[in-house]
Amino acid sequence: MTSYARVALLLLMATLCARPTLIFAAPVASGTVVKLTIHDTIQPITADYLQRGLREAASQHAEAVLISLGTPGGLLESTRVMVQAIENSPVPVIIFISPTGSRAGSAGFFLLESADIAVMAPGTNAGAAHPIVEGRQLDPILKEKIENDAAAFLRSYTSRRGRNVAAAEDAVRNSKSYSDEEALNLKLIDLVSADDASLLKALDGRAIHRFDGTTQTLHLQGAQIITTAPSQRERLLSKLTNPDVAVLLLILGALLIYLEFNVPGTVVPGSIGTLFVLLGLFGLNLLPIRHTAIVLLLAALVMMVLEAKFSSHGVLAAVGIAALIFGLATLVDGPIPELRVHLATALGAGLGFGTISFGLAWIALRARRGKVLTGPQAMIGGTAVVRTPLCPTGQVEIRGELWQASLQGQDSLSVGSLVSVRGFDGLTLVVEPANKPV
Repeated sequence: MTSYARVALLLLMATLCARPTLIFAAPVASGTVVKLTIHDTIQPITADYLQRGLREAASQHAEAVLISLGTPGGLLESTRVMVQAIENSPVPVIIFISPTGSRAGSAGFFLLESADIAVMAPGTNAGAAHPIVEGRQLDPILKEKIENDAAAFLRSYTSRRGRNVAAAEDAVRNSKSYSDEEALNLKLIDLVSADDASLLKALDGRAIHRFDGTTQTLHLQGAQIITTAPSQRERLLSKLTNPDVAVLLLILGALLIYLEFNVPGTVVPGSIGTLFVLLGLFGLNLLPIRHTAIVLLLAALVMMVLEAKFSSHGVLAAVGIAALIFGLATLVDGPIPELRVHLATALGAGLGFGTISFGLAWIALRARRGKVLTGPQAMIGGTAVVRTPLCPTGQVEIRGELWQASLQGQDSLSVGSLVSVRGFDGLTLVVEPANKPV
C-alpha cells in the first residue's frame, strides 16, 4: 500500500468515527409558545388580534398559545367569534388570568372556560357573566330568552372541556364570581399558577383532550415564549373603539368643519375636521349604537340653528344643548361601563359644542345682518373736505380718498370748506355745504 493510500484510509476511518459524535452532539430544538396579551374590553378589534395570533401560532407549529387575560367584559358577539376561534385552533390554547389582581368578568369568563387549559394566578377572580342589555326595560320573556341563550352557549363547550357545567352556568344566571381557589375546587379551571415559567413547567408532559375529541400531550420543557403584540393598526382601532375617544373626535371634527364654513378658504380646519369625523364614525360603527340617541343629536343641531335665526331668548339653545348631552350620554349601548360614553365626557362635549357652535352661529348672523357698505353708498351722510374749488364741481376728500364732487345749494365753495355728502351720480358725489340744514 502506497503512502497516499494509507493517508486516504486514515482520513476515511477518522470521518466514519467522527459522524456518530456529530450526530449525538447536535442540540435538540425546543418548542415555542406564542403569547398573546388581552388586557382590554372584548370588542371586534380584540377578536381580530386573537384570530391573528392563533393563525401565527399555527404557521409556526407552536406547542401552545398562552393568552394572558384581564378584562371587565365586552360584547357578546365578539366573544362568540373568539370562542369559535379557540375551539377551531389547531394549536392548544392556554388562557391564564394574570397577573395577580386581574379579573375575567362577564365575557372574559366565557373565554376562560373555552380554553384547552384554564389557569388563574393567585389573587384573581372570574365570573359575573350575566348578559346585560343596557338602558332598556326588557320584557320578562325576552330577558329570559337572552339569559337562556347565553347559558346554552356556555354549556355547549364547558361540558366538552370536562368542567363543572352547573357552576359555570351559575355565573350566567346568578352573576356568581369565583376566586382562584374557588374556581379550582369547583373544577372551573385546571390549575393555579404564579407566573408563565411555573405554568409551563407544571403543564410539561400533560395530556389534554382537545375540543374535537383527540388527545394531545404538551411538550413545554424549555419552550421559548414568543410574544405577539398588537399591531399598530390594532392599537389605533382599539383606541377608536373607546366610546369617549370616538365622541370627542366626532365633536371636535364637527366644530372644525363649522369653522371652515365660517372662514372659507382656510382649508386646514375643514380637512382635519373631516378626518376627525370619519375616525369618530369608524369607531362608533364598531360599537352598538342606540338609534334614538342619533335622533336626539339631530334634534339638538336643528334647535341650535333655529336659535341663531329666531330669537327665543336662549330657550331653543338650552333645549338643544340638553338634547345633545342626553344623546351623547346614551349613544353607545354597551353592556359594561367601559363600553359606554361617560357622563363627564357627555357633559363636557355637549356644553362645549353647544356653546361654541351657538356663539359662532350668532356672530355669523350678526355679521350678515350688519354688512358694512363700501363705495359711494357708504359715504352718504358723511362729511368731506373741499380740496379744489367747487364751481360747482371739483374734488373733495373723504375717508382719506379723493372723489369728484358736484356742489348743490350754492354756487361755489373754497378749498378747506366742509361739505356733507347727500348722494351720488355715478362716481360723482353730490354734496352740500356742511352747515346747511337738512
